[in-house]
Amino acid sequence: MTDVEMKPADKVAEEKKEEAKDEKPSLPTPTAEIKSNIALIDRAVSTLEPRFTHRVLRTLATLRKRIDDGVLRTTIEEAYPKDSVVKNTLLSWLPSAPAASSERSMEIDSTLSKSATPEPVPEAEVYLRLLILYYLLKSPETYGKAIDLSHQTVEKMQALNRRSMDPIAAKIWFAVERTYELGGQLADVRPLFLSAQRTASLRHDDESQAALINCLLRSYIHYNLYDQADKLVSKTTFPTSASNAQFARYHYYLGRIKVVQLNYSEAHTNLQQAIRRAPPAKQAPGFYQAVHKYFVVVELLMGDIPDRTLFRHPVLEKALGAYFDIVKAVRTGSLSEFQTTLSKHAAQFEADKTYTLIVRLRQNVIKTGIRRLSLSYSRISLRDICVKLHLDSEEDAEYIVGKAIRDGVIEGRIVHEKGWMECGMQKGGYGPEVSDVFGRRITFCLDLHNQSVKAMRYPLNAHRKELAAAQDAREREKELAKEIQDGDLDEDDIGGDF
Repeated sequence: MTDVEMKPADKVAEEKKEEAKDEKPSLPTPTAEIKSNIALIDRAVSTLEPRFTHRVLRTLATLRKRIDDGVLRTTIEEAYPKDSVVKNTLLSWLPSAPAASSERSMEIDSTLSKSATPEPVPEAEVYLRLLILYYLLKSPETYGKAIDLSHQTVEKMQALNRRSMDPIAAKIWFAVERTYELGGQLADVRPLFLSAQRTASLRHDDESQAALINCLLRSYIHYNLYDQADKLVSKTTFPTSASNAQFARYHYYLGRIKVVQLNYSEAHTNLQQAIRRAPPAKQAPGFYQAVHKYFVVVELLMGDIPDRTLFRHPVLEKALGAYFDIVKAVRTGSLSEFQTTLSKHAAQFEADKTYTLIVRLRQNVIKTGIRRLSLSYSRISLRDICVKLHLDSEEDAEYIVGKAIRDGVIEGRIVHEKGWMECGMQKGGYGPEVSDVFGRRITFCLDLHNQSVKAMRYPLNAHRKELAAAQDAREREKELAKEIQDGDLDEDDIGGDF
């Protein structure tokens, strides 16, 4: 009998690891995933737990890319009974099925009639309408049909008036705004958003209110109505319980409003908050690129130079190519190079709606030179500033230097009698400004802690278990005391010499 060659344990372990790598977990089919989501929505309505609905909505971004008319038709036919009116209404928004699909649907209807499938809750119908709406937005030919579907969905949603539908309603409002924007009718839907926002505010529907405020801000900014957008921000309060995605959009729109109003410091803060709250770069690359385009321009308008590593990010490297050329022109302080770069990439800047902001950078090219001079000299005449920066007159130099001092770009003062600028000394590490910054940081950390505590979920009736455990402990103590009093326990049972 021949001997069997035994493999070393290390080789066996490596082979098992390779087999485990090869066997990747397979994703469920879109039909199975939608049916599972419908079951979760039904569970959320029956148990009054909105977290199940939020779990469904978290998969919306990836699911809507995998659906088509066949998937939606199959899901609707399997989820609803044969003679359901809702089923026929939903199928009417989809293209007509081919012959093979119709035969298959008849088989599915026959099996469903035998099993007597119950009709899903109205929230599931609205969720399916949302998926159909995203499917219709894939082709420009169906934009008109998508507008009709969104209008009917909003009417049905308002007629039902169910609080369990609020999380899905927020997604519906965003989809409605996207539908009208792609259809070129964004201004027509603005009165509907205003009335819905007023209703959501009265009902304390924070999710819908946050989505509607962002939709209105996007509508105003799309048509360059920045004054109306600023009035909306001043007259409304953004819900503190909104999701990070809604907060990221809100801070992005606030940053765009503030930068147009020449309030660069607040614009920089809002855009920074939008970047921090935004989804990961690979998950939402479009939003990530749009925020960073304005962020780079605002930093340049504030007199700062963005970090070079920002332009090497894999998601931002190609999108920020033109802005990197502008940064180089501003950094060198060359007006000729700045004008050449501006004319070269004018089409892209106009498409990004940053052209008017970048035109303002001409003064900042000069401010950058002034900032360098303020760091190099403790006192310099306005005439020397004109010579070094190639300005036309000393009056222009005085105006630009005064504006830079007022905006906080440099520290110093202008002596009009002697015609020079005295540059301020570097600040120490102490003072009221430092304490204010430290106080703001402490407040931010405390607010973050309070929000985290409020967001925690606690199991129901957990305190009763603690009360029962405490009651059992007291009863055991009474029994032990009684046994000690009766003399049933000796020293060894009690604990020895202790």
